Amino acid sequence: MAEALRFPGVARDSPAAAPSIGAASRLGCAAARPGGRCTTRRRGLVVRCQSGAAAVVLKKDDAASVAAEKASSATGFTVVMKFGGSSVASAERMREVADLILSFPEETPVVVLSAMGKTTNNLLLAGEKAVSCGAPKASEIQELAVIKELHIRTIDELGLDRSIVSGLLDELEQLLKGVAMMKELTPRTRDYLVSFGECMSTRIFAAYLNKLGKKARQYDTFDIGFITTDDFTNADILEATYPAVAKRLQGDWIHDPAIPIVTGFLGKGCKSCAVTTLGRGGSDLTATTIGKALGLREIQVWKDVDGVLTCDPNICASAIPVPYLTFEEAAELAYFGAQVLHPQSMRPAKGAGIPVRVKNSYNRRAPGTVITKTRDLSKSILTSIVLKSNITMLDIVSTRMLGQYGFLAKVFSIFEDLGISVDCVATSEVSISLTLDPSKLWCRELIQQELDHVVEELEKIAVVHLLQHRSIISLIGNVQRSSLILEKAFNVLRRNGVNVQMISQGASKVNISLVVHDSEAKKCIQALHSAFFENGFLSEVEGEGLQHNGSPVNSNGVIYGN
Repeated sequence: MAEALRFPGVARDSPAAAPSIGAASRLGCAAARPGGRCTTRRRGLVVRCQSGAAAVVLKKDDAASVAAEKASSATGFTVVMKFGGSSVASAERMREVADLILSFPEETPVVVLSAMGKTTNNLLLAGEKAVSCGAPKASEIQELAVIKELHIRTIDELGLDRSIVSGLLDELEQLLKGVAMMKELTPRTRDYLVSFGECMSTRIFAAYLNKLGKKARQYDTFDIGFITTDDFTNADILEATYPAVAKRLQGDWIHDPAIPIVTGFLGKGCKSCAVTTLGRGGSDLTATTIGKALGLREIQVWKDVDGVLTCDPNICASAIPVPYLTFEEAAELAYFGAQVLHPQSMRPAKGAGIPVRVKNSYNRRAPGTVITKTRDLSKSILTSIVLKSNITMLDIVSTRMLGQYGFLAKVFSIFEDLGISVDCVATSEVSISLTLDPSKLWCRELIQQELDHVVEELEKIAVVHLLQHRSIISLIGNVQRSSLILEKAFNVLRRNGVNVQMISQGASKVNISLVVHDSEAKKCIQALHSAFFENGFLSEVEGEGLQHNGSPVNSNGVIYGN
C-alpha cells in the first residue's frame, strides 16, 4: 500500500524555482521480482534495481570515484553543512539557520537537514497508534495533529505557501489510515512513514531561501542516488552511492547553479527500491557521504552544543569543548553514548580524509571540534568521558571452555542468530563477561522476552547470570597511558565506594570501558570529570614530564631511553 503513494517533488523543468507540489516523484517502486526491474532516470544517470543482481549495484565505478574527488573544483561546492532537528525546530530557528548560511558568502554549501524538532518521534508514535486505533480514528491521532500544526505554523510564519507541504500532509494521513486498516506497521512501511519529516523540512527551507533571493533546490536522497541495503530502519550505504550522487549534484549545478537542500537520514533499497533509513542520527552519515562523493574541503555538523564535550553537560555542567579529535576517538564516543555524532558517520570522511567540524548553530562564533585522521597525542591523556546507561551484562561460565576450541564461536553465534549486538567483552579461562547493546537497531530497546531467549540458548552450553540495570563508563583518551588513567580512575571510584564489575580495553586503543551499576553511574561520571578536568590534574601531569614505559617523553612524543 505504501509503495503506491507519491511524494510531491521539485519541478525539474525549473530547478531554480521553490519546491512545489505539482510535480511528483515516486518514493518506492514495486518490489523487484525475478526478471523484473525498476529504473530511475535523472539527466543521463540510470540506476537500476534488479532482484538477484545486487552485484551490479555493489560494483565500484573507479573512474567515477576519481571524478568525485575533483567534484568540488568542478562544481564550486566547498562544504557540507548539516543541521539537526533542534536547529530547524521552528520558523525562528529556520531563519537563524538561513542567516547563518548566508553569513558565509565565501562558501558554496550542500545543506543537509533533519526533520523539524521531534517530528520523527511523533511520526513513529503516530504509526504505532494507527495499528490499534482503527481506520476511522486515524485522522484523530494526536501526533498527526501536532505534526500538521508545526509545519503549517512554520510556513505561515515564514510567509510561504501552504501548498509546499499540504500534499505531503494529506498523503501522511492516508498512509496512517492504511496502517490502521492493515493493523500492521512493517519495518518497510515504518521507514516510508518517518521519511515524511525530512521531506517536509527540506521543502520548507528551500522555499524560504528562494524567498530570500538565494537560489536553492530541494533534493530527496532516495531520488539522487543514495543506494542502500534493504535492511529497513538501519540500512547501510553502498559504494555505488558515491559516483551516483556526485554525478547528479554536479550535473544540476552545471546546468543551473543552486544551493542543494538535501534530506538526511534516507536512502533507497538496492533490491526493493523502497525508501530506507540509516538509523537514528543517520543525517550525519548523509552529510559525510555527500562530502566524500564530492571531495569537499570540510564537512560541518551543526548541533545545539559547542562541539564535542568532555562529558554530557546534562550530567556535568562544567563540561568543556574538546578542540580536536581523531576519527577513531569520535567513533568510540558516538558508539558508547555521545549523542553528538552518528556511530557510522565517520567512515566516509575517514576514507576520504576530509575533516569533520562539529559546531553550535546557537553559537556560531564557537570554534567547535575538528575531527581528523591524526592529531598530536604526545600531551594527551584523557579526551572525554561517556556514559551508556541501561545496558545488560551477562556472565557466562563453563569449565568446558578450559583448553577447548570453538566455545567462543558457539557463544557469539547465538547472538548472531538473534541479531543482538555486543558492546564490551572480557574473558578468562572459564568465563566470559559481556554487555549487550540496549538498542540493537538504534531504534528500540531490547525487550525482556528477547533477553530471556538469549539466556535460554546460552544455558544449553554454560551457566549464565543476567545482570540488568548496568552502565558503561567509557574513558576515551590516549590508552598508551592507560596505567595513569586507570590509577586515577580507580582511586576516584574507591573514594566514592564504587566497585567496577567489568573492565574492557578496546582494540581501537583509544577507549577503556568500565561497567558499574546504573544507580552509581552519574555519581561516577561527575567524580571522574572533576578529577581529570577540573582540579588541574592534566596540567600537573604535563608539568611533571610524562613517562612512557619508564622512559621520559619530550614535547614531540619522542621516547628517550637506553
